[in-house]
Amino acid sequence: MRESSLDNGVRVVTERVPGVRSAAVGVWVRQGSAHEPKELGGVSHFLEHLVFKGTERRSAREIALSLESLGGSLDAYTTREYTTYQALVLDEHLGIALDVLADLVLHPRLEADDLELERHVVLEEIAGVEDTPDDLVFDLHGSRFWKGHGYGRPILGTRDTVNSFEVGDLRRVHEERYGGRNILVGCAGNIEHDHIVDSVTALFGDAPAGLPVPDVEVPNGTRVGHDAVPRSTTQTHLVLGRATPAYADPIRVVLGLISGAFGGGMSSRLFQKIREELGLAYAIFSFQTFYSRAGSAGVYVGTRPETADRTLEKILSEYRSLCESSLSQQELDQAKSQASGQLVLAMESTPARLLRAMGFALRGEPYRSLDDSLGRIESVTMEQVTSACKRYFSPEDQYVLSLGP
Repeated sequence: MRESSLDNGVRVVTERVPGVRSAAVGVWVRQGSAHEPKELGGVSHFLEHLVFKGTERRSAREIALSLESLGGSLDAYTTREYTTYQALVLDEHLGIALDVLADLVLHPRLEADDLELERHVVLEEIAGVEDTPDDLVFDLHGSRFWKGHGYGRPILGTRDTVNSFEVGDLRRVHEERYGGRNILVGCAGNIEHDHIVDSVTALFGDAPAGLPVPDVEVPNGTRVGHDAVPRSTTQTHLVLGRATPAYADPIRVVLGLISGAFGGGMSSRLFQKIREELGLAYAIFSFQTFYSRAGSAGVYVGTRPETADRTLEKILSEYRSLCESSLSQQELDQAKSQASGQLVLAMESTPARLLRAMGFALRGEPYRSLDDSLGRIESVTMEQVTSACKRYFSPEDQYVLSLGP
């Protein structure tokens, strides 16, 4: 991995992967839903949509054709703390991909007519979530769990906020946040760092620095207990969650191994108990999320309404067992092997290598080689696991939200 910075603050991160014919490239902007005032909830995601409606040089159709016609792909998404625009192309088309990405990020038209059209699209996206209970339950859980903090507000915004957006709101966010000091450009594949820096300088070098994105406020605690949201569905959907430290804390490696053993695959405790042994669910898995100021770890399950209470009871029983007795040495060894194998296999993909490299840059961490990362996984001790199980997996400390009849 190599990194350079332009005079206006744009950071350029690359990883050369010899022997491949592809190049994964992306632009990350430090602007996400957690940076938004409540009354503008969803504006970052809306802006991500609106830039695809056209730029100073390309229509919406020309943007869509620019890389697809070459066999490549173009995508974008918004998270709590950044927005990203990414492309995957043959290495010979990298220059075109960079030009399209720079055009989208720096020169969108952001016209009122396009806003009105895209408003309907985003409202349909919100409606899609509302009709997908295993998505909706996470939004409902997050909004209550984080006590109204930005980490829990829906990335898409609400119907009210989306209906309130005016073109000036979008232009203001773009002017303030889509500047050099908030932009990172990353590339992985059959590329040369100096060549990428030259290209990025030509495309991004004249961009204004913009205003620095404000730090996300530290959450003021999280909720514990059990809430139920009535809804006429054929399943009851449950999410359990508990707060964890932010991504800078080394505990995230330990928690990742525990999560894998607890609910990370077919061999995990929860899958074997809840699905294979008791037949109470089709889908059950553990999850963990780490942000700059806090994190969370938890479990999702979908089950029939008549078995919801029993399912929750059995999951909490597994929490209690994990809290009191930790993992076995065999489970820890298997979790280490699983995590290491997934990491190594991901390195076969240029998009995965790009995301890994950019993860270090976005978190402000020093780059770690693959061997270093594998060593950090292997060095986790049973004492660390036992301590984390006691601290983060007590059933009494979980916040449970159920959605269903």
